[in-house]
Amino acid sequence: MKKAFKFVLNTIPRPLLIRLSYVVRPIMAAVLKGSNFTDPIDGKSFKSFLPYGYGTQRNNVLSPSTLSLERHRLLWLYLKNETDFFTAPKKVLHFAPEQAFYKRFRALKNLDYTTTDLLSPLADVKADICNLPFKDNSFDVILCNHVLEHIPDDTKAMQELYRVLKPGGMGIFQIPQDASREVTFEDDSITDKKERAKIFGQYDHVRVYGRDYFNKLRSIGFNVDEVDYTANLSADAIQQYCLASGEIIPVVYK
Repeated sequence: MKKAFKFVLNTIPRPLLIRLSYVVRPIMAAVLKGSNFTDPIDGKSFKSFLPYGYGTQRNNVLSPSTLSLERHRLLWLYLKNETDFFTAPKKVLHFAPEQAFYKRFRALKNLDYTTTDLLSPLADVKADICNLPFKDNSFDVILCNHVLEHIPDDTKAMQELYRVLKPGGMGIFQIPQDASREVTFEDDSITDKKERAKIFGQYDHVRVYGRDYFNKLRSIGFNVDEVDYTANLSADAIQQYCLASGEIIPVVYK
């Protein structure tokens, strides 16, 4: 199964994958139904989760029902337990909306919810993150998760995110991060897809962020909280929800 999933991820374009997943998802959820692991997003339990990864695959991480990964489930728990995202009126901008969240956030009556991306079929507004078609100080919340590692000029992207966030607003900008690296690594000369997947973790990534990521956000003007939310959870909960212990949620404010 691992080889099959890896082949699919590296062969089929992502917009088509999103469409195909609507057909495959209920089948996989029925086959894997059980009680060992739980997806907190929909409360459904399974005997195992699915493997996932473009390069090196991680076992037991992809929820069969919501298609959430570790980062999605962690973010859901944080938003639900530590913020008023699900209850207070908010104008929200969501980049590259994840299937695990899209319909659920769209259904929330308290949210004025806009999605944006260049390619995603789920996007309301097709836009370049480095040149957003929104006015200054427009949004109370911006969700931009696992996007910036794809953007060659991430400085310009961060400046645009800062521009359209309201004063006092909150953003969550998750990225794949190598905590063992002090400094972010990028090399534009690496163009081969297999080599990029090997070095950057995915064929369409342009950098590997190090611990300096948070200070780069601060240099743009954001106040940044480096939230290790798994530290608030029990070992049993981390295992039950298939979370990555120690993963940092970058929560920013303007």
